[in-house]
Amino acid sequence: MAATLYFIGSIFIFVVAATSWFQARRLGPLVPVYFMSGWLAGELALQVVAIGAVITVGFAALGAFEETRGVVGLALSFTAWGLLVAGHFRAQGAREEVEALARESGLAIETDVPTTHGLMRPFQMKRHGVRRIHDIPYGESLPGDKGGRNLLDVILPEDQGADRPILVQIHGGGWMIGDKREQGGPLMGHLASRGWVNFAINYRLSPKASFPDHIVDVKRAIRWIRANAHEYGANPDFLCVTGGSAGGHLSALAALSQNDPAFQPGFEDADTSVSAAVPFYGVYDFRDRAGIRGKQSMEAMLAKQVFKSQPEDDPEFWDSMCPLMRISEDAPPFLVIQGTHDTLVFVEEAREFVKALREKSRAGVHYLEMNGAQHAFEIFHSVRSQYAVRAATAFLEAEWAKFSGGADERAA
Repeated sequence: MAATLYFIGSIFIFVVAATSWFQARRLGPLVPVYFMSGWLAGELALQVVAIGAVITVGFAALGAFEETRGVVGLALSFTAWGLLVAGHFRAQGAREEVEALARESGLAIETDVPTTHGLMRPFQMKRHGVRRIHDIPYGESLPGDKGGRNLLDVILPEDQGADRPILVQIHGGGWMIGDKREQGGPLMGHLASRGWVNFAINYRLSPKASFPDHIVDVKRAIRWIRANAHEYGANPDFLCVTGGSAGGHLSALAALSQNDPAFQPGFEDADTSVSAAVPFYGVYDFRDRAGIRGKQSMEAMLAKQVFKSQPEDDPEFWDSMCPLMRISEDAPPFLVIQGTHDTLVFVEEAREFVKALREKSRAGVHYLEMNGAQHAFEIFHSVRSQYAVRAATAFLEAEWAKFSGGADERAA
């Protein structure tokens, strides 16, 4: 019995390890399963190996390897552990990726990331010298609010300060799920320890809410943050945005639709401009104009759950929600971050967006492509996520330095 159980378990761990190593995307209904497995195993490879080793010792004590099935299972386990360890070393290659970005962009990126970063406490977001203020309303609750969608958290240094830079974190979740507490922790904690004031926001979710409610809420939050920045020691004139997946889409859209009155009903005159954007694995074109997704298109889901209309019925509105279609020479600086093994948002989508930005924007456009990274790879601590955090920090602080220097020159 022990040998059979171990054999079944070894098949499972082998499949999990394979999802973390191989890129697979056109899997139909299996996409969510493949993503979850590859994501967790890819960023927690050493932890999975350690758990597997402990379980193997236990089964050895039960005599599992006295039978052929147990021995075959052990061989599968060793193969799976080999894939996981190889994946861990592939993640170490993120150092070379950010160093290449530093050479190309001139950014001063710190690369002193320990090889076991996040090993013991990958989900620990509390950080010495950083505090979090919870659930501050940034406006009234509007139709489509499932509860608490008009709230934000502030993540900032414990010590008092003034004139600090701002980052707005917009969570992902397919425009239908998610919360401000769940994402962006490593980046916000790192920035707060360096003097930044971070605002993690909620926004209304579909299917109760429909586009453009989500981006309207982002704009409402930006308006409130600007009006109240001094209370938290922040500079209202320097505000950057970031987010992953749907949050990547909304952060890019916010950056490329600055002060658009269509997204600011009732507060058309408010300044919702942003100084820079760092979208992670965002969705930039709902119409798949480059033919990247094919049968994996999100169009049907979006039409039913989020837009509540078909693209052919209102093509201008659909295009207005696509960051790709809003790029202009006045776009703010961008750092786009994407994983090659993303099952939910294909890497080619980010490449097309960056290409279009570079063709039109007068501002800097930087791109960090992380080999082996799955969707949501940076929402908890791992070696790869920390390299992404360091790259984003270097980009944002370079923009802050430009702004601060310009402010000093203007004052002089």
